[in-house]
Amino acid sequence: MATYSELNGKVAIMSGAGGNAGLSVIQRLYSQGVRLALIDRNEAGLRARLRENNIDDSGILVGAVDLLKKDEIEAFVGNVIAQFGQIDILINQAGGYRPQPPIHEMDEATWDFLVDLNAKTMFLLSSTVAKQMVAKGTAGRIVSVAARGGLKGDPGNAAYAVSKSAVIRMTESMAAELMDHGIRVNVVLPSTLDTPPNRAANPDGDYAKWVSPESLADVLTFLLSDSARDISGAAIPVYGRA
Repeated sequence: MATYSELNGKVAIMSGAGGNAGLSVIQRLYSQGVRLALIDRNEAGLRARLRENNIDDSGILVGAVDLLKKDEIEAFVGNVIAQFGQIDILINQAGGYRPQPPIHEMDEATWDFLVDLNAKTMFLLSSTVAKQMVAKGTAGRIVSVAARGGLKGDPGNAAYAVSKSAVIRMTESMAAELMDHGIRVNVVLPSTLDTPPNRAANPDGDYAKWVSPESLADVLTFLLSDSARDISGAAIPVYGRA
């Protein structure tokens, strides 16, 4: 595992911290000395999981924030500033998937659910954190997790594809808008992650070809490091062999 000493002492907000890939990212950042502010709906469950994996959670801020409510996001960001004094890193990992019918059979609720879950959450959290970074003159890093499925539409996948495509396009726009503030903005595009839910949904899959959460965490950590100082506005494929 690569070590990036420049990350030691940095402050990172991460959404979707309790997700299937969240623990691997937390472990990578924790091992680099990053101070963590984690967003997850189940605070007690996340803290228990951290302790089970030998992560001292006493200095970690955890918030059960509704990422579709800007006032809750602003309150959490204020708590991060109050506890740590700054925000250097944002990782947008919250998101998800739901099976969809063809467009002509899809109801509005399914469309809104996926667009809100994958795109609106990123917009609300990123805009709030970026505003703080600009105000404080922080040369920050913002990295989001989209999906290969955001690159093109497929049958029965329209709402998901649109929502993940929006994450990619927002990344490109933010990178251009924040460039002169020294803030780097990138997005990673995993294919199929090797997680228990994905294995359950694909019992005959070739798991050796899928992307491990640890591999995704390695890519995210690299993008946060000074080794990626000249990379911004990029959509990084993380496909494994899938």
